[in-house]
Amino acid sequence: MKILKFGGKSLSNGEGINKVVSIITDKVNQGEQIAVVVSARGSATDELEAILAVAAKNGDYKSLLEKFKQYQQNDYSAVDLSEEFAVLDKLYEGVSLIGDYSSKIKDQILSVGELLSAKLLTAILVEKGINAKFADSRIFLKTDSKFGDAQPLEQVSKKNVIQYFKDNAVYVNIVTGFIGSNINNVTTTLGRNGSNYTASLLANYLNAAELQNYTHVDGIYTANPDLVADAKKIDHLTFNEANELANFGATILHAKTIIPLLEKNIPLRILNTFNHENEGTLITATSTSGGIKTLSVLEDLALVNLEGRGLLGKTGVDARIFKVMGDNNISVSIISQGSSERGIGLVVAESQATKAMIELEKEFENDFYSKDVNKISVTDDVSVISIIGQDLSTFHKPYTALIRNKIIPILFNNTVTGKNVSLVVKKHELHKALNVIHGEIFGVSKKINIAVFGHGLVGGTLINQILESAKAIEKRKDIKLNIFAIANSKNVLLNKDGVSPNWVNEIQTNGFAYDIKDIITYANENHLENLIAVDNTASAAFVENYIPLVENGFDLISSNKVANTLSYGFYKELRKVLAENQKNYLYETNVGAGLPLIDTIKLLHLSGENITKIKGVFSGTLSYLFNNFSAKEVPFSEILKEAIDNGYTEPDPREDLCGNDVGRKLLILARELDLQNEFEEVAIQNLIPEHLREGSAADFLTKLKEFDPIYAKIKEEQKPNHVLRYIGELSGDLQNDKGILEVKLVSVSSDTALGGLKGSDSFFEIYTESYGDRPIVIQGAGAGSAVTARGVFGDILRLSDKG
Repeated sequence: MKILKFGGKSLSNGEGINKVVSIITDKVNQGEQIAVVVSARGSATDELEAILAVAAKNGDYKSLLEKFKQYQQNDYSAVDLSEEFAVLDKLYEGVSLIGDYSSKIKDQILSVGELLSAKLLTAILVEKGINAKFADSRIFLKTDSKFGDAQPLEQVSKKNVIQYFKDNAVYVNIVTGFIGSNINNVTTTLGRNGSNYTASLLANYLNAAELQNYTHVDGIYTANPDLVADAKKIDHLTFNEANELANFGATILHAKTIIPLLEKNIPLRILNTFNHENEGTLITATSTSGGIKTLSVLEDLALVNLEGRGLLGKTGVDARIFKVMGDNNISVSIISQGSSERGIGLVVAESQATKAMIELEKEFENDFYSKDVNKISVTDDVSVISIIGQDLSTFHKPYTALIRNKIIPILFNNTVTGKNVSLVVKKHELHKALNVIHGEIFGVSKKINIAVFGHGLVGGTLINQILESAKAIEKRKDIKLNIFAIANSKNVLLNKDGVSPNWVNEIQTNGFAYDIKDIITYANENHLENLIAVDNTASAAFVENYIPLVENGFDLISSNKVANTLSYGFYKELRKVLAENQKNYLYETNVGAGLPLIDTIKLLHLSGENITKIKGVFSGTLSYLFNNFSAKEVPFSEILKEAIDNGYTEPDPREDLCGNDVGRKLLILARELDLQNEFEEVAIQNLIPEHLREGSAADFLTKLKEFDPIYAKIKEEQKPNHVLRYIGELSGDLQNDKGILEVKLVSVSSDTALGGLKGSDSFFEIYTESYGDRPIVIQGAGAGSAVTARGVFGDILRLSDKG
């Protein structure tokens, strides 16, 4: 025999009860021997309890009761439910007259939900030709007299059940869950989730082949799907794992349901009434697979802390604490103890926290006077996340992921078996914490939430590159890139689920004015994890947002060179904040666009290699200018105009020609070597004649020919077979605090690597003590929006892969 149990949502009007009838009919037609246990239909138990509260206050309970009756009778007017309705009328009337009720009366009222459910389902099945029989569990399930949470009397109940099912073996028995009766035949209830308990007891007493628990979900998941979108159904659990889940708040299970099944090794299968062809989750005594199974959550909790340095080493303290808890019927779900400074943390229901604190203060009153106890306090609004199957050997992975996301657990503990770890977190961090842990341990795609600031040439190209590559990256690397914010200096577009390829139009229609706090708040309110802020602006003002972004959980990636070339004081302050918050700042594109220059220098420096000199062509624009000017017999102005027309220069070419950009890049490399130079100390040769440095860009563009005699003369005065190159050079004793930084136009032999440069390539030579006169050479495309965007994209992937 198999026991089928159907929950309240499964039995609700419409699709629910129709599906239940279909499932039972199919099984009977296939020759299966079954018994069915039912909960009250819909939310009947809650409704009956709510009506009871109204009646006790002499309120208008009758209208609520009529509404309840209408739902229960619904389209089944031919089914006689008058006996149960009459009981409710009588009991509620009495409660209303007296203005109070006992737990005994409450049990009698609440029991009607299951009686109506079983009677109605039986009538429908009989009408369908099924040989079904209404089975009132009060006849055979005998309990003690603890109304509201009665415990079965094992021997007599077992004997009764076996005899009842023997006498009624020809029927499909439709059994009322949740209810029983004491030895005086007075109705009792088995507590919340009591219908599951009824089904479990019947399975035990009848040695059932399987208990099938039909709910409104496909089974047990790796986490609550309402909180974790990527949660996956678990095919198989052990009873021990299921018991841990039940202890730590999994509402689909109840701890006492497991024990009767475990005693007889009866499998439990969790199934979906609304998708009953799904095989659900099977729970058995043993499992073929180990490892982490699921995340479970307990909410509406508080942490009670008792601190006392004077209690260190004193015996009996724990006993006193737990005597207080026991005397006041306060259940403790998690305990954590410290030793260096005596402290005990107790996780209790939020509704009991104040009482726990007051009673503990009474117990330890004398210890306050002697100053053995310093403080008893309550931290409200905490939640517990339990990682079922987690052992401490790999616990560092989810723990590190939490810290990286600015979630600091208040405390954690593990079970005696060492296979389950529980974390206490602030309630407002629960949603985000669950997603962070789940993504870390279940191998689902790690979600990276990206805010892109600046959507011009580089930023816009980057956004499109990410959107075009996202699916392939998720498939290949299990990393899901989600751009949730796109902003410029004025407006922002926000979408927690990710912007669409139509983002350009959407930012115009749905964008709105913002400040950085709006984006931080949006990320927090939507529990977004693994946050990255990408700065593709050239704004000094935006750099002021870096520190608040880091302090609120964002890693930084930037193609904007400003942050690394402001004062050395700001440079060090930013690194200090990054270290304190365990955040990263990547900026590979600051110097060589998509070339791996900064990473190479960092690795050499960290390995202890003594870098003695760095020099090279840092600007793709100026590389193009002088490579072509040196190779062609044409005026300088013509090459410059060609570069302007091809979009190689800034709108005002003087921003390239003044050399400041090269100076900033050189300073960034110097600071990677821990040099403390300031930008003012960089010696920069300005390529613009002094009289052309002021005035409008439009006016400047009319005077390009004034460059020609100056640069024709420089070109003519070179040695034979020499060419012009505009370089940055870092030299001096680089083991000291400061180096020599120069940006200058030089003439080099055309048969050198630097002299042979072509097109708009960047070129870098890194001289080290170990390599001697043979430098490390890095060369390639050093400019262009696509190349720079791809370099930023590389930083995003590098950061996403961390941890």
